[in-house]
Amino acid sequence: MRSFGASLVFLAAVAVLTWLSVRFVLGRLPGDLVIDKGGVVVYLPITTAIVVSVLLSLILWLFRR
Repeated sequence: MRSFGASLVFLAAVAVLTWLSVRFVLGRLPGDLVIDKGGVVVYLPITTAIVVSVLLSLILWLFRR
């Protein structure tokens, strides 16, 4: 059960960091999808999510050493 909680915290941290990086730091990287249909814009930060996930994994790996 502890691993489920850790996984949930990890996923929440990735989601928050992705939102913050898109909002304030990274912006739109190549590979992020923007769908603009009429008055509706959908932004899917795929590349940004991968970058944030790799960085967060590296940081957690360094702390576990």
